[in-house]
Formats: sequence, C-alpha cells, structure tokens
Amino acid sequence: MGRFIQVVEVGPRDGLQNEKTVLDPAVRADLVRRLEAAGAKRIEAVSFVHPRYVPQMAGAEDVMAALPHRPGRSRIGLVLNGKGYDRALAAGVDEVNVSVSVTNGFGLKNQGLAVKDQLVMLGGIVARRDNAKAIEGAPSLSAMISCVWGCPFDGEVSADQVADMVGAIAQMGVHEIGLADTIGAGDPWAVTTKVEAARAAAPNATLRLHFHDTRNTGLANAYAAIEAGIDVLDASVGGIGGCPFAPGATGNIATEDLVYMLERGGYSTGYDLDAMIGTARWIGQAIGRPAPSALSRAGGFPRR
Repeated sequence: MGRFIQVVEVGPRDGLQNEKTVLDPAVRADLVRRLEAAGAKRIEAVSFVHPRYVPQMAGAEDVMAALPHRPGRSRIGLVLNGKGYDRALAAGVDEVNVSVSVTNGFGLKNQGLAVKDQLVMLGGIVARRDNAKAIEGAPSLSAMISCVWGCPFDGEVSADQVADMVGAIAQMGVHEIGLADTIGAGDPWAVTTKVEAARAAAPNATLRLHFHDTRNTGLANAYAAIEAGIDVLDASVGGIGGCPFAPGATGNIATEDLVYMLERGGYSTGYDLDAMIGTARWIGQAIGRPAPSALSRAGGFPRR
C-alpha cells in the first residue's frame, strides 16, 4: 500500500451526540472496543460536557473506566472549557481535544464564549498541559476549530479568519490543529484554499480535518484534503452524528466509506473494511435506525 492516511474515529462522540437514542456507557464502551478491533487506533471516545446540554454524552467517566489503557491505542476526550479538562484528566484519557470556534456566533451558542475568550480559555489549558508535561502518562493536547467552512449563525467564514485563529493556537504550542466543517457547508475548492491559509499560518503544525456530509460534499472534501497534503482525517462509523448546537448539521463522513475510497485509491489506513461495515450495521441497530453510510448498505467491492 502507498501513503498512510490516519483516520481518527469520532463515532462514539460526535457520532452519538446528535442521535435521539441515548446509549448506556457500557454500550458506548463496547462500541469503542469494536472499533479498535476493526483497526481504529485513535478514537474520540467521550465528551466532557454537562449532561443537561448533551445527555447522549452522560457518564463519560464510566465509559473510560470500562476501557483500560491499551498500548498503541489512544482514547480522546473532547472538552469545551477548564472544567471539562479537569474531568478529562481525572478520567484518564490519552488525549484531550479542546473545541473552539472560529466565529463569535457559534462560540457563544456552543460554549458561551466569543472568539477572544475562547483563546484565553485554551491558553489556560495549554499552560496547565505544559506544567504537567513531566508527569508520566499526561494526555497530549489538540484543538479543533469549528465552523471553518461556514457558521449557522454568522454565515460565511473567510480564509483570513481561519488563518488568524490557527496562527494564534499554534503560537500557544498546540501541535495538532483541527479544521471542522461543522455544518457541512464546504466544497473541495474551499478546502484547498483554507488548508493553504492554515498551513501558511502554522507551517509546523499537523492539520487534522473533520468533515460533515450535510450537503453531500463530504467525501469530495476529503479527497481535496488528501490532494492538499493532509494526512489526518476524522470520520464516524456509519456516518452517524452531527452537532446539537448547529441547526441542520447532520452526519459526519462515514469511516467505512472513507476507508473504501482511500484503499481503492492505493492509500493505506490500517482498517479492516469488513469489520467496519459490520460495526456500522451494529450501531445502526443500537440507535434504532439504519446507519446512513453507503458501505453499510452496499458492502465493499470486490465481494469477499
């Protein structure tokens, strides 16, 4: 196989957070184990948000307690603020992913903070990360920027807005920075433009891209990202998910659909496609509706 593309599985967090069915922590932990058996190495397993706002993510500590540390596996916890970071540390996640927004409108809706205040919040978490670096087992830190290709409240987002925020985060010492199309507004050409802007603002950072398939451009955007040199992409088993704070934000690109496209194109992902299809069908049964991914319906090709 050729160039390796790391596919970060976000189904247990971004996938489930927008589903009507609320799964018990034990079922969510089982999902993580099934995904790891299918080849996932990095999994966004939990979100440390208040269950009043996102009941689907309640019991994050119970999920992590059911997942003993495994060498070569990284369970990621999403946080929105310092309190979430405290919980993530106590729960023993391998990585912490801090969510921030490139727009004031979504930042105020999602976490009650304008852009400048989100950067202050993130800076405080980075300082705590730096103080803990000498501690064995301290989790690594990344940041994910929401609404890079469009905001449900503020509308269009410019490449300059993205570059300014990416540059500010990189200057803090965050080495992996995610760019998220939270409402699936992007197109392949805009992906190229904003990847170029982000790379110019933070040439030494690893860029991780996160696409939703709201308007049926998700895989095309992933292709554009690969062509632009991106090596880390998020995806969700079955194509489930969305954002409860972004009107109209439907599912992520499906892990199995992305893996199929990449491996047919000669790229390597480390996933077992058949196992991923089986897991997509299983999670569809668990949430009470068929998973929307194409591969969970059609299967792979050639048939094995």
